[in-house]
Amino acid sequence: MNKNIAALEPKNVWGHFYELTRQPRPSKHEEKVRAFVVDFAKKNKLDCKVDEVGNVIITKPATKGMENRRGVILQAHLDMVPQKNADKKHDFVKDPIEAYVDGDWVTADGTTLGADNGMGCAAIMAVLESKTVKHGPLEALFTIDEETGMTGAFGIKKGVFKGDILLNLDSETEGELYVGCAGGIDATITLPYKTEATPADSKAFKIALTGLKGGHSGMDIVLGRGNANKLMNRLLLRLMEGCSARLVKLEGGSLRNAIPRESFATVTLPKAKEARFQKIVDQFYAETKAELSAVEPDYVLNCEKATLPKNVITMASGKKMCRLVYGLPNGVMRMSDAMPIVETSTNMAIVKADKGVMTVSCLLRSSVDTAKEDLVNQMKSVVALAGGKAQFTGGYPGWKPNMQSPILKAMQSTYHSLYGKKPKVMAIHAGLECGLLGGVYKNWDMISFGPTIMYPHSPDEKVNIASVKKFWDYLVATLAATPKK
Repeated sequence: MNKNIAALEPKNVWGHFYELTRQPRPSKHEEKVRAFVVDFAKKNKLDCKVDEVGNVIITKPATKGMENRRGVILQAHLDMVPQKNADKKHDFVKDPIEAYVDGDWVTADGTTLGADNGMGCAAIMAVLESKTVKHGPLEALFTIDEETGMTGAFGIKKGVFKGDILLNLDSETEGELYVGCAGGIDATITLPYKTEATPADSKAFKIALTGLKGGHSGMDIVLGRGNANKLMNRLLLRLMEGCSARLVKLEGGSLRNAIPRESFATVTLPKAKEARFQKIVDQFYAETKAELSAVEPDYVLNCEKATLPKNVITMASGKKMCRLVYGLPNGVMRMSDAMPIVETSTNMAIVKADKGVMTVSCLLRSSVDTAKEDLVNQMKSVVALAGGKAQFTGGYPGWKPNMQSPILKAMQSTYHSLYGKKPKVMAIHAGLECGLLGGVYKNWDMISFGPTIMYPHSPDEKVNIASVKKFWDYLVATLAATPKK
């Protein structure tokens, strides 16, 4: 296993990326990586400050002869999504990422890699320390907590930045320029349930639904992958109706912006119905395995005997819980009429039953505000029918494309000069910080781009080595071609 990441080309970018993999940085735990970036600025004698919410802002004067160029803000986020395989021992708050070279890619051993958005951070650091890259006045913005609430972007104040071109280095397909993104809102749905003593003559079983690919709830929602929470709920209701199963415990998914890969449940049932239970499970697995064969080849459903609990969720409560999860929408709601991307979607990310309350956490996305509001109302209606409560928080706006953007035209020309073809101009069904930042600095001309990263937000995450070189060369050429004031 080749772990010499820092030896890859371009060494300046890969060297910084390797150092970033050594800094634990799950969302809301950016203390170590923030200190690392601040120390980097001090070593390079660059002006640096940390704002009220914990974002790091570094400035660098224009190189000689470039003082008359428009100021550029280079932006990326410090945090990463902490996802791992069930059998992987890893503490994201303490342990470094075990990255390695796998053919044409760099990936990680059983965890997310953090190329989202470590590659953007590494490229910015390479620009800041360079003595040869030509650029106008530069400001670098390293935000926090992008993945779980965008609190860093929410905390940006007016009057802090002087530049008026934002280059967001948080996109995931080389050769594509992003000029728009979806807005989003978090849904937290709760439904109380009742318990009772476990019926006599019962047996208990643990059910583990694993092996799904998961992925980014914006980028990958269109791929039709299995949702562990929806699948488990479908099985549970069938077991309740087919063999009088009682739900004891349920936990699936861990992050709002990741399609859930795993779900775990404990159930009880009458001893006399054990054979029926196994038949239902086997039939369900065969059905769903066939349904998802093209997209989920590693999907696994296992059952094993468990210790009999003292209490179970009542049958009435259990069925109401399952029917609520069944009724809530999930996946792609509508494709865009303007571009070949998803317009509106929702990801049922987390379902958990604990201490008398079932909680369902979803992330709703749309590039059309009214469509997002309609999806909110649809979910409110389903929850109301079940007797639950729904809260919608953390809403953030989308980013409307500006096809007349001067920096877009400059970057199209630069890409063509480098590679003999035009880049694709795209919008993305994900929440980029550009929407929030552009809401504060309405004069900013914004573009998002990056290297090719596959399967972000999952342990299969990987970044293409050759695309990093192209991304870096393009960034350097873009800075040299920045429009004049």
